[in-house]
Parts: sequence; structure tokens; C-alpha cells
Amino acid sequence: MRDEHESAIPEHPSEGATADAAAAQLTGGWRELFSAEHASASLVLAGGIAVFAMNTFVTAALLPSTIADIGGQQYFAWVTTAFLVASVLASMLVARVLGSMGAAWSYLLAFGLFAVGSLGAALAPTMELLVIARVVQGLGGGLLAGLSYSVIRDALPKRLWTRATGLVSAMWGLGTLIGPAVGGAFAQVGYWRGAFGLLTLISVVLGLMALRSLPREASGQRDFGRLPIPSLSLLVLASAAFSIAAVVHTGLPTTIALVAGAALIITFIAVDRTSASPVLPHITYQRGNPLKWIYLVIGILSSAAMVEIFLPKFGQDLVGMPPLLAAVFGVSISVGWSFVQLFSASIDDSRIGRRLMTLGPILVTAGLVIYAATQFVDAEWIAWVWAVSLVLAGSGIGLAFPHLNVAAMSSSDDPVEGSKAAAGLGTAELISNTIASALVGVFVAVGGPGATGAMTMGAGIAVLGGIGIIGTVMIMRGTEAAAAVPSDV
Repeated sequence: MRDEHESAIPEHPSEGATADAAAAQLTGGWRELFSAEHASASLVLAGGIAVFAMNTFVTAALLPSTIADIGGQQYFAWVTTAFLVASVLASMLVARVLGSMGAAWSYLLAFGLFAVGSLGAALAPTMELLVIARVVQGLGGGLLAGLSYSVIRDALPKRLWTRATGLVSAMWGLGTLIGPAVGGAFAQVGYWRGAFGLLTLISVVLGLMALRSLPREASGQRDFGRLPIPSLSLLVLASAAFSIAAVVHTGLPTTIALVAGAALIITFIAVDRTSASPVLPHITYQRGNPLKWIYLVIGILSSAAMVEIFLPKFGQDLVGMPPLLAAVFGVSISVGWSFVQLFSASIDDSRIGRRLMTLGPILVTAGLVIYAATQFVDAEWIAWVWAVSLVLAGSGIGLAFPHLNVAAMSSSDDPVEGSKAAAGLGTAELISNTIASALVGVFVAVGGPGATGAMTMGAGIAVLGGIGIIGTVMIMRGTEAAAAVPSDV
């Protein structure tokens, strides 16, 4: 009997897999992923993440124009906070929705909610109604974030998992690249509602494609147990606390919100690990299983991109970049992430995959340390050093992400646990981004305006990267320990 802690990335391929490995050399590449058989499914999976990521930055670019039109300045921060908290809640329900509705209908529900929320935002006459529409949009977005990883298991053969996860994850970076441009274009012509209308149209088209290209059958054998209300409530409250930390005045209110968020996360772990029906898979909390560390490293890597929130401002304030150049500088991490990830997803060798997982957090940490350490260098060329260091950090994300995602999806042969493990990827990213966006704001506020704020921001997130390095060491230990267990135990 196979041990349930079997390594997600085995040290040695089994003898029975020799024929499959030989066949995978002929298939399993990008050409097969975009073949007539799998192209529509791949487009839906990638499109779900792209729409989610685009929406975040489209909205940020539109908000000044929106407020000028309908007012509601006091709700500025809640437009984003409402979306993020709703997304976190929905992402934790992905495994249950998928198990009861099947891939096609789950995607239709997700795109439907996102379309309704987008249409509501496009038609909103007041900021209060816009915030409500963003809650609905966030529910759809949270499902999309989790489904894109979970459905890979059901819609594609295992030989395509690495490339599919690479494609899906690259959409986070792509959304960061094109989202501000789309939002800025609609704001420039004075028609901010049109951007939400475009998101509505895209969601409807992708939802219909999902019905045609994804499996419709639900697995009746997936018994996910009772809905874990205590765990869900604690995690949503934690996300809300961290989001509030980013919008209250710096000082005691910020400290209280951050401490409350951390305490709620710790309480969530304590409650969820003893729950009969937890949010995360049971194997997450099993001693020696690397899944908990996989989630941690994925969360830390994705959170590094949150420094892009302030990069355009620092580019303009510190070295006098014009707005367009500052916008390009602001997506340096996403450029490295997106392009390198497509390369990394082409690597099938498990030993190289493990090395890339280890190298990823190292590059993220190194890039951010260089960025922080050079803030007080007074030279005309220093902006190039910053850009290269940030692209280096993004490259670390791109190198590690595909292999971490496949490791999580392969962490269990049990369909329930495997589905939960895959769905947990989206939850880990959303929660980490919510926390990191608050931390980045706090780091900048602590450092103050100018180079000191940029330095504290880079150094603070670099510390998280260092924790990610420790996490990869624990992943390697966990997989090696699992591989050492005899297969007949």
C-alpha cells in the first residue's frame, strides 16, 4: 500500500512509470497543451486567473475617475478590501463547489458571479452600491482563483500539469502587466464604466466556453463533510484585520489590526487542524508532510509582487521617472515572473524541478536585498540596478511556482484530499496577497517618504523571502523523508 506521505516530486521514478515517461517525451509539451483537444480548457483555466488579476489593477487605475464621477471618497479603500475578503471566503469553498457541481458548472457559477458583480460595478450610481458589487465580484473571483488549479487535475492528463500550472500562474503576472493599461485607457477617455463592462463580456464568453470544454460530471464519491464554519470565519476575520491595517492611521491602530490578524491566523490553524472537516487538507497538518511548507513558500513568493503597489510612486519621486516609464518600472517583478515561469514550466526533470524550487526564494530575497541596499546610491544609472534587481526577484517566483504547484496537486492520491490541496493553492495566494499588501503599506509608512520608505519596504519583504528559503529546506526534508519510507509499509 502506498504511503499517503509519498513525495510530491519523487526522488526516483518507479519502474512501472518507465513506459509512461517514454510516452511523455513525445507528448506533454506546450504543443499538446494548446492542441485542439486541450486548447479550450487551457484558455478557460488561464482566463479565469487573468480576469481576476486584471480586475485588481483595472480597478486601481479607475478609482480616481470613479470617485470624481459618483463620489464616495470615504469608501476608497473598501472597494479593494471588500473584494479581497469576499475572494478569500469563496476560495475556501472551491473543493466543495467542485465536488458537488463538477468543473464546467463550477466555472459557470464563478464566471457568472464575476460577470454579475462587474455589471453591477459598471451600473453603480453610488460608491456604496459599487462596494456591494465588488463583494459579488470577489465571490466569483475567489472561486476562479481556486478552480484554475483544482480543475487542472480533472481536465488535463498529469503529464500536462507542470505546463498548465505554469500557464495559469503566469496569468497573475500578465494581469499585473495589462491591467493598469486597460484601466488607464478607459480612465483617459472618461468612461470608467466601460472597463467593468469589458470584464462582464469576457466573463460571459469564458463561462460559455467552460460549459463546452470542461467535464460536467461531479464526483458523487467526494464527501467533504460539514461546512467548517469556525475555520472559515476565523480566516475571513484574519483577512479583514490585515486589510483594515492597510487603511487605518499608522501607529497604534495599525499595530492592533496586525496583531489581531496574526492572532486570528494562529487560532485558525489551531481550530482547523483539529476539525473533523477542515478548510485545508488533513495532510497539511500531519507531521512530516511537506504540504504546509509548500503553501507557505507559495504564499511568500506571491506576496513579493505586492511591492509593485508603490514602485511607480518611488520611480517618480526618487529618480524623476515620467509617468509612463514609472508604470513600466512598476511591473518589473511581474515581467520576470511571467516570462521566466513559462521557461520553468517547460522543465520536466524532477531533480531540476527541486533545484528550481530551492533557487526561487533565494533569487527573490537577493533581488529585494539589492533593491533595498541601493536606495541611497546617488547615481544616474541606479534606476537600472533597481529594475534588474526586481526582475531578478520576479524570476525567482517564476522559477519555483510551477513545481511548487504540481507538488501540492500531487501531494495525495485521495481524490478529496487532492482536490482540497489543489484548491488550497488559490487560498494561500489570496491570503498572502491580502497580508502582504497591508505589510507593504506599513513598511512604507514606518520608513516615511522617500528612499527610507523604499528601503524598509524592500528589506521587510526580503525578510519574508528568507523565511521562504527555510520553507524550501523543509519541503526537501519532507519529500526525502517520504521517499525513504518503503512502498510496502
